[in-house]
Amino acid sequence: MEYLDAFYKAFLGSVNWTWKSILFDVPWYNNFFWGLVVISLLIWLLEIAFPWRKTQSIFRKDFWMDGFYMFFNFFVFSIAISGFYKILGMLFGEVGLTSKSFALIDTSGLPIWVQLVIFFILLDFVQWFTHILLHKYEFLWRFHKVHHSVKEMGFAAHLRYHWMENLFYKPLKTVGVMVLGGFEPEHAYIVHFLAITIGHFNHSNIKITWGPLKYIFNNPVMHLYHHAYTLPEGKFGVNFGISLSVWDYLFKTNYIPEDSGTILLGFEKDEEFPKTFWKQIGYGFFKSKK
Repeated sequence: MEYLDAFYKAFLGSVNWTWKSILFDVPWYNNFFWGLVVISLLIWLLEIAFPWRKTQSIFRKDFWMDGFYMFFNFFVFSIAISGFYKILGMLFGEVGLTSKSFALIDTSGLPIWVQLVIFFILLDFVQWFTHILLHKYEFLWRFHKVHHSVKEMGFAAHLRYHWMENLFYKPLKTVGVMVLGGFEPEHAYIVHFLAITIGHFNHSNIKITWGPLKYIFNNPVMHLYHHAYTLPEGKFGVNFGISLSVWDYLFKTNYIPEDSGTILLGFEKDEEFPKTFWKQIGYGFFKSKK
């Protein structure tokens, strides 16, 4: 009964928090709902004002479906899964897997901004590594195909991904947080909004490479080639960076042969891939017979 009660309370708490966010009844810096809306509108306006692929429609292919994916993955699925995460947290706590037992770096004596920079870098590396796994292993790639089924790139493609990816990313991200002793999670909203903004921008129809900073920060030109239909021979993927490009340059997974923005996106036989949201979120559990 203890776990059932915890599940129920976590689920209701998630529903109530989301509803309060919609009604502007939470602090602005914790309002992930309207924060996502504002960031999306800003990047979309930049796409409209400074389009890289000028022939691409403002309402590109699958624009509305990708918009639905944003809210489904960030809010609907989060609400649905919140009770399970609460139970897992209770179970890990019972066997002593606390943040203190894993802490490798004590950041408690550092300024908040330094803690946030360390948190941002560590989290990005964990996501970069997880991203490679999604491409390298066929079982994981089946789910990740949803994200790579995008045929015209735009900001909302950032959050078109299979709900199973939450289950792959979150445990590793949690471990990443646990190694930082003294870090205050309540400040993580800053990194959250920064990561969403960078992710939206990197999927947008805007051309920019940051000049010399391209070796540190990911950009739309670099990330477009991550979605390229044709990859270099012998590669299962390139440009795996999420917010930072430095990992790809360090580990030689970078690849930008040109910057026209006119390349074909997708993957082999993507014409057979489900085209609707409901079929896509059910995809990947069974190996295709084709």
